[in-house]
Formats: sequence, C-alpha cells, structure tokens
Amino acid sequence: MSALPLSGVKVIDLTRILSGPFCSMILGDLGADVIKIEAPGGDSVRKQGHMVEGLSWYFAGFNRNKRSMELNLRAPEGIAVLEHLLADADILTENFRPGTLEKMGLTEAHLEQINPDLIVVSVNGYGSTGPYADRPAFDFIAQAMSGYMATNGTPETGPLRTAPPITDLVAGLYAALGAVAALRGREQGGPAQRVEASMMMSMMSMLAYLSSNALATGRDPVPTGNDHPIASPYGLFRASDGDIAVAPSTEVIVRRFLAELGLEHLLSDPRFETNALRLNNRVALNALIDAALADGTQDDWIARLNRAGVPCGRVQSLTEALTDPQVAAQDMVLRVPHPGRGSVGMTGFPIKFSQTPLGVRHPTPELGAQGPEILRATGYSEAQIATLIARGVLGNGNEPVG
Repeated sequence: MSALPLSGVKVIDLTRILSGPFCSMILGDLGADVIKIEAPGGDSVRKQGHMVEGLSWYFAGFNRNKRSMELNLRAPEGIAVLEHLLADADILTENFRPGTLEKMGLTEAHLEQINPDLIVVSVNGYGSTGPYADRPAFDFIAQAMSGYMATNGTPETGPLRTAPPITDLVAGLYAALGAVAALRGREQGGPAQRVEASMMMSMMSMLAYLSSNALATGRDPVPTGNDHPIASPYGLFRASDGDIAVAPSTEVIVRRFLAELGLEHLLSDPRFETNALRLNNRVALNALIDAALADGTQDDWIARLNRAGVPCGRVQSLTEALTDPQVAAQDMVLRVPHPGRGSVGMTGFPIKFSQTPLGVRHPTPELGAQGPEILRATGYSEAQIATLIARGVLGNGNEPVG
C-alpha cells in the first residue's frame, strides 16, 4: 500500500480543547506524525464528556493518530525541549490567544532561527489583528458575532445557536487546509508561511448566499427556520406519520415534486407561478403540500420522491443517523480499541482515498505516554530524559508532571 498523503510530515501540536486539536487530528489522519504537547495535567478535555474507564470519549474523538508528550513549558528546560523538537518539524500548530507564543520567547524571528522551513499554523477567535484580537473566544460567542446565529431560528424564537461547536470545527478545518497548502507551496520553492484561521471569520465565510444578499441589498435576512430563505417550496413537510425534509432547488425539481403530489396545477395558480410569488405565499403553499402528503407515510413518500428525482429524507435522530445503513456502508462509525480501556466509538473519515484509505494508526494517547520515546528518537540520552522527569519538566505517562 502506498504511503498516506502526509506521511513523513512532522507536526508539533500545542493546541488544546477543540478547534486546534480538530486541525491537528485531520493532519494526523492524513498521515502526519503529530506530537501533542500537553501542559502538566493534560488537555482539559481529557476530563470532559462521557468517561469510560477514565477515558473521555470526547477527547478520544478529536485526538486519535497523535502521540502525547506532557511537558512543562513554564520551565526553561521545557522550552528548550520544545525548541529541540521544532528544529526538524514541518508544522507547529497552536491555538493560544495572539501574542502568547511571543511571550514564551517563540517570536517569529526566533522560530525562523530555529527552523527556517517551519510552517506555523494558528487557530484563534477573531484573527491576530484588529480591535478584537486580544479578546477571549468561545464557539457560542463566535456564532453570535459572525452573524450566523442571527440567521437561525424564526422571528418568534429569535437567534439560535447551532448545537455542534460549528465555529471551532470550521476554523480547524480551514487551518488544516491552510497547513496542507503551505506545505505544497514550500515544496514548490516558496517560503515557509504563517497560516491563520479564526473562528469568527471562518464562520462568516460559510454564510454563502445570505452574505451575498446582505452585501447586495444592505438588508439582514429574515430567519426562516426550516423554510429556505430564497426558495419555495423547500423545508419540512408533514406525512401521515411524521416530517419529511424536501429540497426542490430548481424549477424542474419543483415541478417534479408537485406533480408527484398531484399538485402540478398549482404552477398555473397566480399565487405560485414563480419562485418569488411562492415565497410571498409560502404559508398557503405549504398547507396544500402537507394536505397532499397526509395521504401517505414517510417511507412511501421518500421512496416515491427519490424515484422521481426529488431530494428528500426523514429527519433522523443522531442515534438513528449513527446506525443508518448508508453510514455503515461508508465506515463513518468506528470502534477503536484502547489498551486497558476497552473500545471507543467515534466518527470515521469523511475524506475517502482510493489507494491510501485512512485509518486509526494510533489510538488516543495516554497523557505523556510517548514523551520519553519521542525524545529518545531525537537524540536525548536516558540520563537527560531521567533528569527532565525528575525535575518535573517531562511526564512519562505514569507520574504527573510538577
């Protein structure tokens, strides 16, 4: 089997919580050797969420394919170890507040002196410049400030957050993409660049036609809940035994949808002849569609509409989605053995490679478990490693640092 796309790439990962670890997990999934540097006590997510045998499934789901080193970076010896690791690294990932690396002595000039080929990837809340650069960031706040939250919900509910920490995840995804692009640029003879992705700006880039319309008109979109802001009919409709999500995105598909329901004549009704008219008369149109769908079950209509080329599906609970046969066929739920802790369920790999399929090469690492072996492989003697452990600078996977 051929090597994974990022095989041979060394990543020193200073990130914690979610946005940064999601970025470094993607790089690890793609084949990079990710060395996760954790402060004494470890990433705080190690103690959050559902725990089995002392292992957080939340932490496990975002830190596979990494090796862990517990290192006290408040000690000069810890910074010296980090600098040693950076000397032959390809990428440094971090999600501190802007300026934190500099306070640690890792200025841009110093990092270039250590390793002129090092790519520094930063994930932060608002970007490293501008009036909000120093503010603490959290997904909920980034959802609110990006304009995203205001587009969710309805006029009655007011703004609503999205349940997953979407701004963390989108920023992490962009950071990983930026890291890969920077690697490619370096391979082509370009400079080793700094890459930055922020939660607020990443989320703003995802607002699609909502941003386009706001920029064109100067007006905010009206939150429409499950109805589409610029297409009708489109949304959740009620069959005899529950809701169906239907997405007729073009006039051709609208006609197919209405024809299947026996409602094609509505396209000659002055209220519904065009999409603009249908948007203005959405409530009346939706009521007619619900009345037609009430004659059949979810399964019946979903089968009929899909055969007719109308995108639709049932609203599934998360546990239903995780056990869906299509999800199983795509290997999107994994059970990963963790020695001494049983197995952990986690989502799989959404990117599929035909010749180098992705997999879990390393289960979620125990805190600091690989620290000594990592230093051993980079030239540290057993005596030097023992001294770092004795001084509370390095963890060995058994005793806490500090």
